Amino acid sequence: MNVYITTGTYDFLKTIKKKHSSQNMILMEGAQGAALVHETSGKTLFASPRRYEVVDGSGDLAGRGYVVMNNIPVTDEGRPIFEHRFKTRTGAIENEPGFVCLRVLRPLGSNTYVVFTQWEDVQSFEKWKASDSFNKAHKKKESEAGIGQRPDVFSGASYVTTYTIPKDDQ
Repeated sequence: MNVYITTGTYDFLKTIKKKHSSQNMILMEGAQGAALVHETSGKTLFASPRRYEVVDGSGDLAGRGYVVMNNIPVTDEGRPIFEHRFKTRTGAIENEPGFVCLRVLRPLGSNTYVVFTQWEDVQSFEKWKASDSFNKAHKKKESEAGIGQRPDVFSGASYVTTYTIPKDDQ
């Protein structure tokens, strides 16, 4: 499964979504502008999107809610370690109230992974961030390196982008 993300003005992206209404797409708005996400096992309809392969995921993309994208630059050497951490995760996020879906996205053409989570609303996300489940999931595991230290798998600082899915698109 692949995920493609393109950005532009909200109105322009809305016309693309309407034109291809049979496709699995969500249109989102955030402080940085609008984005259209296309999840498919086929080719994308976008001219020049950011391209990703789904490494791990649960739930289904939905045309509602709040989206948090944690953008994480990873070294080439660190990719297997980074992906292993998600493939062996406990899956506790799925049990959180307001959780909709999760996608761990491997970049095709860059070094920045995206951990994409979708929530019913911002309050659900904030409650998860304050939970024991969040703390356990983000606890540094010294044993991962096998020598008492975690290897440095990151090639730069991570950053978060957030979006809402406007009610007129639900």
